[in-house]
Amino acid sequence: MKRFISTLVLMFVFVFGVNAQTDKNAQGTQAEITFEKLEHDYGEVPQKGNGVTEFKYTNTGKAPLIISKVRSSCGCTVPKWSKEPLMPGQSASITVKYNTNNVGPINKSVTVESNAKTPRVILKIKGKVVKN
Repeated sequence: MKRFISTLVLMFVFVFGVNAQTDKNAQGTQAEITFEKLEHDYGEVPQKGNGVTEFKYTNTGKAPLIISKVRSSCGCTVPKWSKEPLMPGQSASITVKYNTNNVGPINKSVTVESNAKTPRVILKIKGKVVKN
């Protein structure tokens, strides 16, 4: 009987602890990442032309935003970003460089992982590399 009561008390504490944590996050104390755009269309880019674009974002939350990882769908796309925390209201950008040495369509993605309310955001680039 003591074991049953102990188990019941532990479950009670766990449920209310999780609920308190959920309520804290629901009050808006998290970072929130808001991008100006989620997709960039290069249109037609000449072979060996400029394959650089920027994805600007703002921390619209109420806690520092930390981007932990930015990875591309292939080695031909290289993202660069600040590893420093971004305070609420501040803006920054992720620079994406696509290697335009090969002719053909561009359809790549860049995944951004952070401590934001939406922890994973997928950015896309598209277009076409054409011969000079």
